[in-house]
Amino acid sequence: MVAARVADWLVARRVPLALLGIILAAVSVERSRHLEFSRSIDAMFDRTDPALVPYRRMARAFGSSEVVLAAYDDPQLFTPDGITRLRRLTEELEQVSGVASATSLADTPLGSRIIDLDAGLTSGWARRLVRLMEGLAVGADHRTAGVVCVLKPPADDLTTARAQAVSRADTIDRLRAVMAGFPSGTVAGEPVMLRDGFAMLERDGNLLGTTSGLLAGLVLLASFRSLRWLIVPLAVVLLALWSTRGVLAIVGLKLTMVSTMLSAMITVVGIATVTHVIVEFRRQRGLGLEPPAALREAIAVLFWPVLGAIATDVIGFGSLVVSRVGPVHDFGVMTSIGAVMVLVAAGLAVPFLALAGRFDADPHMAWGESTLELGLDGLVRRLVRHPLPILGLAMLAVGVAVAGMRWLAVETDFTRNFRDSSPTVASYDMVETRLGGAGVWDVLVPAPQPLDGDTLVALAHLGERLREEVTVPDAADRPVPALTKVMSITDVLGAAPLLPLQPGAAMAGMINLVLQRDAVQQPDFGRGLVGRDPADGSTWLRLTLRARERQPAAAKQSIIGQVRRIVAEEFPATDGRPGGEVTGFFVLLAQLVDRMLADQWLTFLIATIGIFALLAAAFRSLLLAGIALVPNALPIFVVLGLLGWAGERVNMGTAMIAAVSMGLSVDSSIHYIAAFRRRLAQGGVAAAALETAHQTAGRAMIFSTLALVVGFLALTTSGFIPTVSFGWLSCLTLAGGLVGNLVVLPVLLALTAPWISPGCQALEKPVQHPFSALPAQEQV
Repeated sequence: MVAARVADWLVARRVPLALLGIILAAVSVERSRHLEFSRSIDAMFDRTDPALVPYRRMARAFGSSEVVLAAYDDPQLFTPDGITRLRRLTEELEQVSGVASATSLADTPLGSRIIDLDAGLTSGWARRLVRLMEGLAVGADHRTAGVVCVLKPPADDLTTARAQAVSRADTIDRLRAVMAGFPSGTVAGEPVMLRDGFAMLERDGNLLGTTSGLLAGLVLLASFRSLRWLIVPLAVVLLALWSTRGVLAIVGLKLTMVSTMLSAMITVVGIATVTHVIVEFRRQRGLGLEPPAALREAIAVLFWPVLGAIATDVIGFGSLVVSRVGPVHDFGVMTSIGAVMVLVAAGLAVPFLALAGRFDADPHMAWGESTLELGLDGLVRRLVRHPLPILGLAMLAVGVAVAGMRWLAVETDFTRNFRDSSPTVASYDMVETRLGGAGVWDVLVPAPQPLDGDTLVALAHLGERLREEVTVPDAADRPVPALTKVMSITDVLGAAPLLPLQPGAAMAGMINLVLQRDAVQQPDFGRGLVGRDPADGSTWLRLTLRARERQPAAAKQSIIGQVRRIVAEEFPATDGRPGGEVTGFFVLLAQLVDRMLADQWLTFLIATIGIFALLAAAFRSLLLAGIALVPNALPIFVVLGLLGWAGERVNMGTAMIAAVSMGLSVDSSIHYIAAFRRRLAQGGVAAAALETAHQTAGRAMIFSTLALVVGFLALTTSGFIPTVSFGWLSCLTLAGGLVGNLVVLPVLLALTAPWISPGCQALEKPVQHPFSALPAQEQV
């Protein structure tokens, strides 16, 4: 028998296996020091995603798109003292290491005369320039000042992503320190958000993983009242986590925005696996076996269920690799590796730690476990007596909850990924309310080289259509402009002094002269609004758009759709010439969670089909495979339905829960069905088999689920809201899976027992409890 031979081999060679585990841990810890975070926005998408094509083109044609907006409040802004303060601040920010340029209202050709809006020879020019910069570098209230800081690309000598991130973080921290000396001073922008987000995730990855493990360990300590059997599961989790991180570093994978949950996933699989071993080992000891024999028997009994459970974890996690969202794809790879490493860690650590020395050799009964035993017995009796009414009530509750899924909505406001008290949200609130909105995006339109007047006329017409035709309904359902700013090269030159240029041949001639200069000598508008793609030599004109970030997903999608329609009408693709393109952070993030939600159902379907095929092969029964899926799929739909009823929006954390939960919760079903079938093979009485399964696999489920739910609560303290959501939803789905496996699964097995094992009979006499052989002092 394979299981028995493996058990004998593991127990006999436990010392060299433990030494191998120590070596693996040491090597993995050293290699994991080189594991890095991927901090780029385009890393959040599949590398072949068509949404990245215009985004990358924009980066090539217009240089660094990493912009930090420094803003503050100054009621005296449009006074000599106010504009002087702004000029000095702009100069100070431009001197910060890592800043390529800083632009503000004080940098216009008018200098201090920019404040002369109502008198003087330059008042008309000043009004045009201020109107041009409103929503970008000055608020419409004329007291909110902004300095647009373009960051330098990472230095060539910073060869690693970590070194580049430290350099970028240092620049942002210095900008933040400077702005702290100004009223309501703050910094905002994509680099700031990513810097704060990844700093939080890196901190969470270390702190929350440790806290989660310690909380789960406290529950296990209370459950088994044994220091040895607290150390065993924690050692397996730590070894699996270290070795997983080591493997990731060796193969070159990088941690991403959802990798904080990696340690939590490994903790789930590790603790669940070892808890079943503890319960079975304790049962075998209660039957009178010596520790080595008891451990061999426990491993032999659980070998195939554990192997099957790990395989379903790998299938559930692995289904995420089909996602078009980069972090989700990588998370699937990472957690699949982690699940395999749990199996390796258990084989290396459990035999030695379980049998080393004589101190505290046996796991004990938990306080009040005799009450739990009676409760499980009573539950089985009720399930056997009234299976159909119980199943009907369960289906009714599920149906009511699932009805809420129709109201599920997607969270596309990236600032909602942070707590309201975070500085990131505070800075975006200021930009959102006083500087025209935090949603920054762009339209790229192809242009001939040299530029001609017709192209500029068409560009100006496109800008006017975007200002006038892109709308959203207000509170009274009246259409209002959705874009708070639309700016192109024609707008900049239209604000020229004395004789503003109109779109046409004269403006085209001026731009062509400017573009003939060396790139370093070109003014900012030349580099920022007219660019050449070095990949194919094509010339592109850029319209910068701004919109409110904090809008419902449907409103954002409507705005983006309207802009795309108008751009396609004005600059359609023709043979040999590309059409206009819409891109930017605002667009990418609006698509991101939408794609995650769509991918969730695809990955859930793949996970379900894969797990069904595995279970059908393992149990050699299509019926048992289908039965095993039902109690684990239902909690997922219930939790998502409750989200809809509660009006909670789907974010990056919730969008992965379906496939992950299916892979995790079906583990318990495998152990339960295996225990049920073992008892059937011994006697053929379905009710007795259910009672045995409840008292063995069911009891282990309760202990492991309790430990994991308490451990997952640590995730809810994160400052990153998707991690919080993932923590809460994992707790709910784990608890729902426990209810499903203790109530729905036994009912389905009771109803289908005659088909599962022909000749099954009803319960005719009490059966001996699996734990009744324990010493009297253990039956608390």
